[in-house]
Amino acid sequence: NRLVNHHFTKNTCNIDDFFNSLTEKGDFIALDLGGSNFRILRVKVSHEKKQTVQMESQIYETPEDIIHGSGSRLFDHVAECLGDFMEKQKIKDKKLPMGFTFSFPCAHSKLDEAVLLTWTKRFKASGVEGMDVVKLLNKAIKKRGDYDADIMAVVNDTVGTMMTCGFDDQRCEVGIIIGTGTNACYMEELRHIDMVEGDEGRMCINTEWGAFGDDGTLEDIRTEFDREIDRGSLNPGKQLFEKMVSGMYMGELVRLILVKMAKEGLLFEGRITPELLTKGKFETKHVSAIEKSKEGLTKAKEILTRLGVEPSEDDCIAVQHVCAIVSFRSANLIAATLGAILTRLKDNKNSPRLRTTVGIDGSLYKMHPQYARRLHKTVRRLVPESDVRFLLSESGSGKGAAMVTAWASRLADQTRQIAETLAEFRLTKEQLLEVKKRMRTEIQNGLSKNTQSTATVKMLPTYVRSTPDGTENGDFLALDLGGTNFRVLLVKIRSGKKRTVEMHNKIYAIPIEVMQGTGEELFDHIVYCISDFLDYMGMKNARLPLGFTFSFPCRQTSLDAGMLVTWTKGFKATDCEGEDVVGLLREAIKRREEFDLDVVAIVNDTVGTMMTCAYEEPTCEVGLIAGTGSNACYMEEIRNIETVDGVDGRMCVNMEWGAFGDNGCLDDIRTQYDNAVDDLSLNAGKQKYEKMCSGMYLGEIVRNILIDLTKRGFLFRGQISETLKTRGIFETKFLSQIESDRLALLQVRSILQHLGLDSTCDDSIIVKEVCGAVSRRAAQICGAGMAAVVDKIRENRGLDHLDITVGVDGTLYKLHPHFSRIMHQTVKELAPKCNVNFLLSEDGSGKGAALITAVGCRLRQSAGYRY
Repeated sequence: NRLVNHHFTKNTCNIDDFFNSLTEKGDFIALDLGGSNFRILRVKVSHEKKQTVQMESQIYETPEDIIHGSGSRLFDHVAECLGDFMEKQKIKDKKLPMGFTFSFPCAHSKLDEAVLLTWTKRFKASGVEGMDVVKLLNKAIKKRGDYDADIMAVVNDTVGTMMTCGFDDQRCEVGIIIGTGTNACYMEELRHIDMVEGDEGRMCINTEWGAFGDDGTLEDIRTEFDREIDRGSLNPGKQLFEKMVSGMYMGELVRLILVKMAKEGLLFEGRITPELLTKGKFETKHVSAIEKSKEGLTKAKEILTRLGVEPSEDDCIAVQHVCAIVSFRSANLIAATLGAILTRLKDNKNSPRLRTTVGIDGSLYKMHPQYARRLHKTVRRLVPESDVRFLLSESGSGKGAAMVTAWASRLADQTRQIAETLAEFRLTKEQLLEVKKRMRTEIQNGLSKNTQSTATVKMLPTYVRSTPDGTENGDFLALDLGGTNFRVLLVKIRSGKKRTVEMHNKIYAIPIEVMQGTGEELFDHIVYCISDFLDYMGMKNARLPLGFTFSFPCRQTSLDAGMLVTWTKGFKATDCEGEDVVGLLREAIKRREEFDLDVVAIVNDTVGTMMTCAYEEPTCEVGLIAGTGSNACYMEEIRNIETVDGVDGRMCVNMEWGAFGDNGCLDDIRTQYDNAVDDLSLNAGKQKYEKMCSGMYLGEIVRNILIDLTKRGFLFRGQISETLKTRGIFETKFLSQIESDRLALLQVRSILQHLGLDSTCDDSIIVKEVCGAVSRRAAQICGAGMAAVVDKIRENRGLDHLDITVGVDGTLYKLHPHFSRIMHQTVKELAPKCNVNFLLSEDGSGKGAALITAVGCRLRQSAGYRY
């Protein structure tokens, strides 16, 4: 019971249900360091009809002066022995994966990293505590320079024992060492391990239970002999439980008891010899020999005689009793602490009866004649609702370390392949500068009369020549069409000392059959919705000026005329491309014969965004949409727009940069997943830049990557769900949710389960990594495009330094947890001479359309026009 409540060091070892798939194979080295003698093994694992393991090993001795010397000497010695072993095996020229069993308390942050917390078992090599033992061993190997080793995993001997036994019995989920030292590990539910990210599956916990009692919790059962042993140890006050139960101290405990009994005249007629008073003269192996049922008393007489005490037959019987009491206490205490672990496993499984296997190793358990029987009996008495099989580890922890290494090697290869896949999405600064350079080239092509017809970035004039100056006033209608839902708005703009903008709106749906039907059906549906809104507002008789936000590529010939170049975002209405959409709207209004409107301006959503922000911040001369689609606009010098007459002033240019790359200029950074998304889109071969960085497509890119990784066996146990096969099912909003810093992996897995994906914790981590790579690239290439724009404006004006504001709108920019930050940073790095402020638009496509209409009305009035 005390162990359950004891805050022992829960060192984690990243082994998540290892035995679910024993498919490992290969040639491995295992190094087992846990005492003065250590083993090096070569383990060959094959997997044909069944998995087989062949092992060759050699034992090396570590001299006392090295154990108590410097850490560098210790690891140099280990490296020398390892070199000798590899020489004898004739594998010095191979870089084999290696598992390192290091049987001392360590803190793990990953499988191939272990920081020594404290030495135990009489080790005292200086300069090692607080250090990563893998780094120390690697350093020693590198210093030799005559061979190399790839240390894939460092495990405790308890973990190695559990893994070794688990190879033969997959029900094994506990490992115990009862030898020179003692320790235990077990498979804990990941959801209970607060220090590790993840909440699904299990992970091996190294309890380091030897330190149980260091906080005083065992003081009521410690004896004067336990305290004397502790005072004379190398680490007083530490490893108190281990000092009560392990083989390193058991013989010494018996000796101290015998000395006291002799002093009190209870043994040896009160004779005390120098040998009996010498520390270490009575060893644990003597305890085991004396407790043998047949020859125990004979052995007792031999051992005591060597100590010079001339024992009587009664003395021998009494000493046998003392040995039994000390070893029985050890078995009972181990049984009690193991019982705590078994009870926890049972509770974790919420099962009325536990059926499990305990892998066990250690000289005390193996050599003592009564120990195993006593331990098993007490465990069954303390945890009666369990069926426990005790499985002796035949090959120690070496085989288990090799199996962990094999598993880690496979995982490392898998991790490398996943990293190689996602590396295509990780663009260097040089690549991003090249994207910026190519965007500048395409901008120039779009502005030039001779190349505009073939340019991918069309640089369409909007005939918006001015941003708001604060004098705009009146009531305006705005129509916002850019997706499956659209809005009709009434915007009341008031000028004066206190400028105000009051808005009323209703949202209407556009059914898919209307989106992809005829143009007449589409615009009749739009006018029907306008009619409903005017009824709702009671303004059907007023002839209001209207701004039409139309978020598709249009070639404008004036502020109120724009020909649709091409549909995007899933629209396919016939008889619209190449037509003036304002004319189509006016004709639909006439057909309805219910009201009249003055369509003053056709507006792109980027322009609306810029105008909305410019109303608040006069330095705003760029608009950016980063949402379902991606586009930008900015105030260009009219002298540079060769498709428009005039040389004075500026005009807003709708870049339509979503088509950047349609001529193949981005093919070197596009991936197979981008191509797959493009091939199955409604407009294959078009809007390639938009398909790499906009919300409509990012989820689909992720879905294609997940399918590929699953086919390769890296995700979802290789099982592709029917849901995952469905195009469009992985929405971009899932990227935002999955990448949220506030979301634990449990919630990530919940999102994946909603998609029919039976995911593990590791799956969730990989999916999160995939989402991060895709969205990061999107933000970076969007930032590279924006860097090209602001640098162009700076050069237009002949400035060494430009201060400018970009008005931004779009769900991706607003809702994704990292997109805006990464994009800002990219612009800063790629356009260092520009100080760019990003201002979030509050309803750019609605309020902005009304402001453009108001500016258009103001300019018309100043030119002498009247309604």
